[in-house]
Amino acid sequence: MIRTPAVAGSFYPADPDVLTRDLDRLAAGRRPPPSPRAVALMVPHAGYVYSGGVAASTYTAAGLSRRVVLLGPNHTGAGEAIAVVERGAWRTPLGEAPVDAALAAAILAACRAARADTEAHRREHSLEVQIPFLQHLVTGLSVVPICVGTRRLEALLDLGRAVAEAVAAAGDEVLIVLSSDMSHYQPAAVARRDDDRALARVLALDPEGLHREVTGGDISMCGVAPVVAGIEAARRLGGRDARLVAYGNSGDRNGDYQSVVGYAGVAVV
Repeated sequence: MIRTPAVAGSFYPADPDVLTRDLDRLAAGRRPPPSPRAVALMVPHAGYVYSGGVAASTYTAAGLSRRVVLLGPNHTGAGEAIAVVERGAWRTPLGEAPVDAALAAAILAACRAARADTEAHRREHSLEVQIPFLQHLVTGLSVVPICVGTRRLEALLDLGRAVAEAVAAAGDEVLIVLSSDMSHYQPAAVARRDDDRALARVLALDPEGLHREVTGGDISMCGVAPVVAGIEAARRLGGRDARLVAYGNSGDRNGDYQSVVGYAGVAVV
């Protein structure tokens, strides 16, 4: 399957030259350092005009890998609960990123709830918006897109275990990207308070605690499910140091601090 862009021209520019200029501007000349290498990055997924600065800061905070597992939420409700793209490529204005079929097959074999499925990805933006950043910064990129549409803790921890086992067996460096925005449509001070509660558990690499804090505390973090799975994977892969790279909200761009969406970037090494 060649997955064609669903949100080019709305979340980010459809013209490749304009997109490249925007990515250069957002990164402000920064490039990922050679070390330390990131085990996982948590990156926001709003339109670049809103969260692109936080995303660029996160992608240039630690070393990247050419093989990437992408975990994102399912905003549309379509497809399987844990939907893995097993073959083909994802097209953006910058070209095609091939799916890492061997790594996808290993994750599918190891995770009981995962299914090969493209329907969940057809209109989903949370993973699509990550790929141009990676194409811009990584040579020889390949990806495994996974759309997560369940909040069942058991299934999320099992997905994290499966990703960690597949990555450990890959014999190569693999980056895990966790796509999530933070709290939605609250005054900025309330959003920051709720986001700090969730981020404390992310920075502690505590997937169960994050799940409990967000679901029990009524925090509107849209990507909690992929982040729970991803920090479980990162913890199993030896990630020990998680740091907050950047934080902001939509009001920083549009001036409306009465109803914001929060954006955070976290690097795990």
